Amino acid sequence: MELPWLGEHCSERSCKQLDFLPLKCDACGEVFCKDHIRYDDHKCSSAYKKNVQVPVCPLCNSPIPVQKGEIPDIVVGAHIDKDCKYNPAQQKQKIFTNRCFKPGCKRKEMMKVVCEQCGGNFCIKHRHPLDHDCKGSSRPISKA
Repeated sequence: MELPWLGEHCSERSCKQLDFLPLKCDACGEVFCKDHIRYDDHKCSSAYKKNVQVPVCPLCNSPIPVQKGEIPDIVVGAHIDKDCKYNPAQQKQKIFTNRCFKPGCKRKEMMKVVCEQCGGNFCIKHRHPLDHDCKGSSRPISKA
Protein backbone atom coordinates (compact mmCIF):
# COMPACT_ATOMS: atom_id res chain seq x y z
CA MET A 1 0.00 0.00 0.00
CA GLU A 2 1.37 3.36 -0.99
CA LEU A 3 -0.20 5.63 1.71
CA PRO A 4 -0.83 3.45 4.80
CA TRP A 5 -1.27 6.43 7.17
CA LEU A 6 -4.42 7.62 5.36
CA GLY A 7 -7.84 6.66 6.67
CA GLU A 8 -8.93 4.85 9.81
CA HIS A 9 -10.63 1.56 10.55
CA CYS A 10 -14.24 1.53 11.69
CA SER A 11 -14.53 0.98 15.46
CA GLU A 12 -17.47 -1.40 15.02
CA ARG A 13 -16.16 -4.89 15.91
CA SER A 14 -18.00 -6.63 13.09
CA CYS A 15 -16.88 -4.10 10.43
CA LYS A 16 -13.30 -2.84 10.81
CA GLN A 17 -13.55 -1.34 7.30
CA LEU A 18 -10.73 1.02 6.28
CA ASP A 19 -12.46 4.29 5.61
CA PHE A 20 -10.68 7.24 3.99
CA LEU A 21 -13.41 9.64 5.16
CA PRO A 22 -14.06 8.37 8.69
CA LEU A 23 -16.73 9.96 10.86
CA LYS A 24 -16.32 10.61 14.58
CA CYS A 25 -19.29 9.95 16.87
CA ASP A 26 -20.12 13.13 18.80
CA ALA A 27 -21.29 11.13 21.82
CA CYS A 28 -18.61 8.47 22.42
CA GLY A 29 -15.78 9.93 20.29
CA GLU A 30 -14.99 6.73 18.38
CA VAL A 31 -14.45 6.60 14.61
CA PHE A 32 -16.95 4.85 12.33
CA CYS A 33 -17.67 4.30 8.66
CA LYS A 34 -20.80 5.77 7.06
CA ASP A 35 -22.74 2.55 7.76
CA HIS A 36 -22.16 2.65 11.54
CA ILE A 37 -22.15 6.36 12.44
CA ARG A 38 -25.72 6.46 13.80
CA TYR A 39 -26.08 5.82 17.54
CA ASP A 40 -28.25 2.75 16.98
CA ASP A 41 -25.92 1.31 14.33
CA HIS A 42 -22.94 1.06 16.70
CA LYS A 43 -24.98 0.64 19.90
CA CYS A 44 -23.47 3.80 21.38
CA SER A 45 -23.29 3.67 25.18
CA SER A 46 -23.12 7.49 25.37
CA ALA A 47 -26.09 8.21 23.10
CA TYR A 48 -28.24 9.38 26.01
CA LYS A 49 -25.98 12.46 26.31
CA LYS A 50 -26.70 13.69 22.79
CA ASN A 51 -29.87 11.97 21.63
CA VAL A 52 -32.26 14.23 23.55
CA GLN A 53 -35.96 14.05 22.79
CA VAL A 54 -38.67 16.19 24.32
CA PRO A 55 -41.73 14.17 25.32
CA VAL A 56 -45.17 15.49 24.41
CA CYS A 57 -48.24 15.13 26.61
CA PRO A 58 -50.67 12.71 24.91
CA LEU A 59 -53.69 14.66 26.20
CA CYS A 60 -52.90 18.36 25.68
CA ASN A 61 -50.13 17.97 23.04
CA SER A 62 -47.76 20.35 24.86
CA PRO A 63 -44.01 19.61 25.17
CA ILE A 64 -42.89 18.56 28.65
CA PRO A 65 -39.42 19.73 29.77
CA VAL A 66 -37.32 16.91 31.25
CA GLN A 67 -34.17 17.61 33.29
CA LYS A 68 -31.06 15.43 32.98
CA GLY A 69 -31.37 12.23 34.94
CA GLU A 70 -35.18 12.29 35.06
CA ILE A 71 -37.24 9.52 33.52
CA PRO A 72 -39.53 11.00 30.83
CA ASP A 73 -42.46 8.69 31.64
CA ILE A 74 -42.53 9.81 35.26
CA VAL A 75 -42.29 13.50 34.33
CA VAL A 76 -45.15 13.19 31.81
CA GLY A 77 -47.24 11.33 34.41
CA ALA A 78 -46.65 14.13 36.93
CA HIS A 79 -47.64 16.70 34.31
CA ILE A 80 -50.90 14.85 33.62
CA ASP A 81 -51.66 14.72 37.36
CA LYS A 82 -50.89 18.40 38.09
CA ASP A 83 -50.35 20.81 35.20
CA CYS A 84 -52.22 19.33 32.24
CA LYS A 85 -54.62 21.77 30.56
CA TYR A 86 -56.63 18.98 28.93
CA ASN A 87 -60.37 19.56 29.15
CA PRO A 88 -62.48 16.59 28.06
CA ALA A 89 -65.58 18.80 27.85
CA GLN A 90 -63.81 20.96 25.29
CA GLN A 91 -63.31 17.95 23.00
CA LYS A 92 -67.06 17.42 22.75
CA GLN A 93 -67.97 21.02 21.92
CA LYS A 94 -69.85 21.28 18.68
CA ILE A 95 -68.40 23.51 16.01
CA PHE A 96 -71.42 23.78 13.72
CA THR A 97 -74.00 25.39 16.00
CA ASN A 98 -75.61 28.14 13.90
CA ARG A 99 -78.77 26.63 12.49
CA CYS A 100 -80.44 27.99 9.35
CA PHE A 101 -83.76 29.86 9.94
CA LYS A 102 -85.19 28.80 6.56
CA PRO A 103 -88.16 26.50 7.22
CA GLY A 104 -87.32 22.92 6.29
CA CYS A 105 -83.54 23.48 6.19
CA LYS A 106 -81.53 21.57 8.77
CA ARG A 107 -78.07 22.79 7.81
CA LYS A 108 -75.75 24.33 10.40
CA GLU A 109 -72.80 26.65 9.86
CA MET A 110 -69.67 27.27 11.89
CA MET A 111 -70.13 31.05 11.74
CA LYS A 112 -73.26 33.16 11.72
CA VAL A 113 -74.42 34.33 8.30
CA VAL A 114 -76.87 37.12 9.16
CA CYS A 115 -79.20 38.65 6.58
CA GLU A 116 -78.81 42.45 6.48
CA GLN A 117 -82.52 42.95 5.78
CA CYS A 118 -84.38 40.64 8.16
CA GLY A 119 -81.59 39.87 10.66
CA GLY A 120 -82.09 36.12 10.42
CA ASN A 121 -79.28 33.58 10.55
CA PHE A 122 -79.01 31.36 7.46
CA CYS A 123 -76.79 28.72 5.91
CA ILE A 124 -74.59 29.47 2.90
CA LYS A 125 -77.23 28.13 0.52
CA HIS A 126 -79.98 30.43 1.87
CA ARG A 127 -77.92 33.53 2.75
CA HIS A 128 -79.28 35.74 -0.04
CA PRO A 129 -82.68 37.43 0.56
CA LEU A 130 -84.27 35.77 -2.51
CA ASP A 131 -83.15 32.33 -1.32
CA HIS A 132 -84.98 32.54 2.03
CA ASP A 133 -88.03 34.59 0.98
CA CYS A 134 -86.91 37.62 3.00
CA LYS A 135 -89.72 39.83 4.39
CA GLY A 136 -87.41 42.32 6.10
CA SER A 137 -87.31 45.11 3.51
CA SER A 138 -89.94 46.73 1.32
CA ARG A 139 -87.48 47.79 -1.38
CA PRO A 140 -87.16 45.62 -4.48
CA ILE A 141 -84.45 42.99 -4.40
CA SER A 142 -82.45 42.11 -7.47
CA LYS A 143 -81.02 38.66 -7.98
CA ALA A 144 -77.22 38.87 -8.16
